[in-house]
Amino acid sequence: MGRFVFIVPPLTGHINPTLSVGAELLDRGHQVGWISLDENLGAQLPDGGQLLLIRYDQNDQEKNDSEQYLDIITKKIVYGIESIKFLYEEVLVPLNQHMFDGIITQLDVFEPDVVINDHQLFAGAAAAYLKGIPYATSVTAPAAVKMMEDLPKIHEWEVNQIIALQKELGIEDEKSVACSELLTMVFTSRDFFGDMELPEYYHFPGPVISHRKKVIAFDWEKFHASPAPKILVSIGTTFDHEYKKDFFSKVVEAFGGEAIQVVLVSDPDLFPEWPANFIVQSRVPQLDLLPHLDGVICHAGHNTVSETLYEGLPLVVIPIAYDQSHVAGRVVASGCGVRLNYRRFKARHLKEAVHEILSEPDYKKAARKIGASFQAAGGTGKAAELLESLVLHKQAVTLDK
Repeated sequence: MGRFVFIVPPLTGHINPTLSVGAELLDRGHQVGWISLDENLGAQLPDGGQLLLIRYDQNDQEKNDSEQYLDIITKKIVYGIESIKFLYEEVLVPLNQHMFDGIITQLDVFEPDVVINDHQLFAGAAAAYLKGIPYATSVTAPAAVKMMEDLPKIHEWEVNQIIALQKELGIEDEKSVACSELLTMVFTSRDFFGDMELPEYYHFPGPVISHRKKVIAFDWEKFHASPAPKILVSIGTTFDHEYKKDFFSKVVEAFGGEAIQVVLVSDPDLFPEWPANFIVQSRVPQLDLLPHLDGVICHAGHNTVSETLYEGLPLVVIPIAYDQSHVAGRVVASGCGVRLNYRRFKARHLKEAVHEILSEPDYKKAARKIGASFQAAGGTGKAAELLESLVLHKQAVTLDK
């Protein structure tokens, strides 16, 4: 049996796929750890998973500041190309600098056969590279790969940021090691990803959305009591600035009192009261809800879109920043939904868009087609098999020596 370790940033969308794959590896008898700055991650790990927590000297203010990664990224209001520059310069590069020593320490403690680095935690790839440990890369934002073709100048700039950091960490190579040339797993299907020629080490196991440990309370009685069409509204965990109130005000204006059941993910105290046809919670059992829904409104976060399409549901996507514009583009290109502009849409646009995806059968038909491609890709089981192949590869190399 093998020893696998995931290296993850403290972002739900990047962590959840690793929990699913890690649980599958544990079920197959392997040992699995997670290297993270987030001490709360331990409560989310599947049974048998080990949290390898990076701790720093409490007097090291700069490194303590790096633990505010999620807070920094949620409070900043950025769009488009500016959001990518902000992400690298103010978040990813400092985060990777600060995590590197802790990653090295935890690799020495856990002694994995295989490292799986998140595509944004290139310090994990650098540490594995320097220590000669086989590593795979998990890509939770396929736009990071598609950017090579769609936005080559931006991709070149990103790679230069990574190479500069690698040199600081002791890697003199003039190429990025952030994505493994043994195995890079892009968590979508080829059908949804789109056409692009890639090296053979890129694999598309589809979304990995099983094995979730969370149990979240929900008013199922009220939900099922309504015979009206049901939609979920969520802009994920990434955005927590003042525009959120404006966004949800438009949702209330569009659907308050309408013959539609709205499940909205937000702080219930955001407004003093909500319409009677709304269920508002800060967290919802999204995977359990999706089979009972008719459509989803979201910010085009890759995980939410993937989970929605897996169930064959149409979407209204309203991208805000980072990779979301790309994901929204794929939703529209594959015929699975309607896109609105975050800064310009009005309540009436939202109402019209939801009516369109619920009344026009082609949206659901397209969503079901993509959902079938996700299931055919293999999901969690396929991802686990790919990782197991790296253990066999390592064993074969060891025997040759």
